Amino acid sequence: MEDIIVPPLIVGLLFIGLPWLILHYVTQWKKSSGITREDENLLEDLYETARRLDDRLHSIERIVAADNPELGLRPQPQDQLRGDVRKIREM
Repeated sequence: MEDIIVPPLIVGLLFIGLPWLILHYVTQWKKSSGITREDENLLEDLYETARRLDDRLHSIERIVAADNPELGLRPQPQDQLRGDVRKIREM
C-alpha cells in the first residue's frame, strides 16, 4: 500500500484555521448580542408613536360611542394598559 502524504497546508487549515474561524465568529456573535443605543432610540420612538395612536383610537371610540350608543362601543380604561406597559419598561 502506498503511503498517503497529507500536505502540511491541509493539516494546518483543518486543525488551526477551522477552529480559529469558528471561535472568531462565536466571539463576534456574543459581542453583538445586545441592543445598541441606536436600536434603543428607535424602539423608544416607536413606543411613543404607538402610545399616541392608541390615545387617538380611544378618543375616536369615545366620540363614536357618544354619537351612536346602539353600536355598543365602550371605551376601555387607558390607565390599565399604560400601567402594564410601564411595568414592562421597568424590567
